[in-house]
Amino acid sequence: MSVSTPDRAETRRPASKSGARRVATLAFAAQGLSVAAVYTTVPAVTEHLKLAPLLTTSLMVTVALMAGAGSFLGLAAVRVAGPVATMRGALLTAVVALTLIGSAPGKATAIFAYVLFGIAVGALDVGINTRAAAIERAYGRSIFGSFYTAWSLGGVVAALLTAAAARLGWSVADGLAVQAGILLIVIACLRTHALPSLGEPSYAPANTPLGRREWFRLLPFGLVLLVVYVVDSTVSAWSAVYLRQTLAASLTVAPMAYAAYQAGTVVGRAGTDRLVQRFGAVSVVRTAALLVAGALAGMAAAPSWPFAVVAAGVVGLGASVLVPLCLASAARLRPAAAETVLARLNLFNYAGVVTGGAASGLLGSTGEFRLAYAAPAALAVLVLAGARHFTRPPSTAAQFTTA
Repeated sequence: MSVSTPDRAETRRPASKSGARRVATLAFAAQGLSVAAVYTTVPAVTEHLKLAPLLTTSLMVTVALMAGAGSFLGLAAVRVAGPVATMRGALLTAVVALTLIGSAPGKATAIFAYVLFGIAVGALDVGINTRAAAIERAYGRSIFGSFYTAWSLGGVVAALLTAAAARLGWSVADGLAVQAGILLIVIACLRTHALPSLGEPSYAPANTPLGRREWFRLLPFGLVLLVVYVVDSTVSAWSAVYLRQTLAASLTVAPMAYAAYQAGTVVGRAGTDRLVQRFGAVSVVRTAALLVAGALAGMAAAPSWPFAVVAAGVVGLGASVLVPLCLASAARLRPAAAETVLARLNLFNYAGVVTGGAASGLLGSTGEFRLAYAAPAALAVLVLAGARHFTRPPSTAAQFTTA
């Protein structure tokens, strides 16, 4: 029996796939912006608070660990309040965290702010991906790529805002306050739209554990996601520091590698759904893995920051398709409990972020940032091995047949 979701009861808006898709797209863009706002201001925060390299590394790892905890809080929130309410709460928490990071008078406040941000990101992950999986089921075709295109666009905007703030001589507090203000506008725009009954999940209570067989089927997607986030955290969390410390870029230029990386993901994700429909998910994933490996090698060997920026863009182009295809394929393993599947899959996500962020930070603190970009290229073999497990979404007609 389907359980009425709190989100639906809250607003009683008519069924609207397009309205639900617009709201989810906004939320994805807001998450991309918030994550980029934190990562691209790491050099400025480090210099402002005079943080030791090891402490900076520890903070980035802490964000990932707290995001893992936040994903379980998000799962509980989705079951109690629904995904859209979870999005609102998580984004509001991110606003508080960004404000605290920018205005932190000392290390203790900064540490608390990064912990709070990690929890917010983890909770938001579950909310937006659960909602996106339900919307894709309602459409009956691949649309996950469009959501992550919005995520990447948010990241590009945030990186450019960080660069512009540095260029204008603004403090890190002013720059992050602007980005927190954008999040508040997004929160005000979030509305709940009921989906057609075909795509509306039940959000059953917490008595839907994954069986051993489902865990086994989830493993290939988890391994691919782990590799992707090792790469993503290496580029996202440390590219600005890499440009600043190794390639002698200014604070204005340092965020540009992140901007290029996210711009690459925008281009790749904008075409993901069409590529999957034309060539199949398996071929798309294999091609992406090879592209990422080659671009990482180029980034490691970059003689100057412009080369590193271009290489980061190509890494984003290849990596862009892997996360949405992972999440979409995994959610189809158990559509009635997609929030449970996605929360468990997030464990691989954060394991990758911790591994990539910690390894890159430690190598960077010893002056070996180039090795930090060369090493993940070898992990592409895991993506190639897992590619055969990726699937297309079933057609709407097929869903009616099997319902």
